[in-house]
Amino acid sequence: MEKRTQRVKTRHIILAVMCVMYFISYIDRVNIAVAGPMIRHEMGLTPAELGLVFSAFAYPYAVMQIIGGWLADKYGPKLVLIVLSLIWGVSTFLTGFVGSVAVLVALRFVLGIGEGGAFPTATRAFTYWMPPTERGFAQGITHSFARLGGAVTPPIVLAVVAFGGWRDAFILLGIASLAWTVLYMCVFTNSPEQNRRITAEETAEIGYRAGDCERAKRQATPWRKLIRRMWLVTFVDFCYGWLLWVYLTWLPSYLRESRGFDLKHLALFTALPLLAGVIGDTFGGVVSDRLFKMTGRLRLARCAVLIVGMGGSLTFLLPMVSTSNPLTAVWFLSASFFFLEITNPVLWTLPLDIAGRYAGTAGGLMNTGFGVAGMVSPVVFGYLIQTTGSYNVPFTISAGLLAVGVVGACFIDATKTVEVDEERERMRAPEGGDVPAFAHALSPLRFERPHLRRPLRWRK
Repeated sequence: MEKRTQRVKTRHIILAVMCVMYFISYIDRVNIAVAGPMIRHEMGLTPAELGLVFSAFAYPYAVMQIIGGWLADKYGPKLVLIVLSLIWGVSTFLTGFVGSVAVLVALRFVLGIGEGGAFPTATRAFTYWMPPTERGFAQGITHSFARLGGAVTPPIVLAVVAFGGWRDAFILLGIASLAWTVLYMCVFTNSPEQNRRITAEETAEIGYRAGDCERAKRQATPWRKLIRRMWLVTFVDFCYGWLLWVYLTWLPSYLRESRGFDLKHLALFTALPLLAGVIGDTFGGVVSDRLFKMTGRLRLARCAVLIVGMGGSLTFLLPMVSTSNPLTAVWFLSASFFFLEITNPVLWTLPLDIAGRYAGTAGGLMNTGFGVAGMVSPVVFGYLIQTTGSYNVPFTISAGLLAVGVVGACFIDATKTVEVDEERERMRAPEGGDVPAFAHALSPLRFERPHLRRPLRWRK
């Protein structure tokens, strides 16, 4: 019986379920961009107003990063992700019945609440299910499914639009999200010890110790240490996220308005760059894990992929702006997005490396950079298009932010962890509290009562 259950490891089944979540959630997120031209035509929106609809998702998304991750650390990722998936599933479903711009913005706002804490919660779920040597792959493959969701959204949504209209697309996707919630409830557990299917051998492979999950819930969140170790990762994630939001929100409009593709070709040429990202996500995670196994140097394994990814994306984005050939522009966009997505699994692995049992909160801190970029990028992009009449200026600004991100990535060190900080602090101070600074210098010395050769006698 044990051999039969080990043909497919339990952690890989859970990983597959999480891949489906990333896939569906990204379709729910990106479908507004594909339906954007139809919504804009039906409701008479300006580019700036459409940018506001796009960015309405990002405001609560940014706020919920830290809140969702912290809740997952305290109450477990199972309960938190069930609630979040119900929120985004219902909001997606109701978008199909929207009757005004105000309601559309409100539902996008609610969607941001649901999806905002989802990825930090999923990262926290991997803390006790993925060994360190598989974390890059886990983050890579899940985000590949996210990009795959983004890539198949244009043909799926446009096909539904052709038969029933853009509203039907949101209704069907909302039903799919709610169906996933049921699947997750049946399969996932917060830790291996709560799962009936897992064996002792696989638990040992993961490196999980009985009681780790419950002990982590009782630990106070070390906010100061987390911020000190994660702020630079958050900044680099902002630089990465700026361009990613451009792809997720403005790519269909750019290809249609600036490059002149008709509706028939729009689905294909919108999907190509996103499909390149599917490959890039898995590739980046696998390469980072392989470098770690080969060299044993965690900082090299993470930073090298970040630098190559963001630098390569910059290299292909600049000629895309200057080329006059629409097909060449699509190929440059695809290459740029491939390299951009190489960095994504590493960015999501860093909270696991640096924060350990606080990975939910750390993942929320990190992805706050992405959320803030989503608040600013679509609106600024739309404003610059409206004022300059061109897409070249906003793309050039995106290239500049990539260059800044490359510099920031050079200083990230995944070996400086919160756990090391806590251990160092425990060595410096006893349980009773802090000790004076001079006592640290004397701590190696041992003071003992000398042994007397003869016992003392009291004089009468």
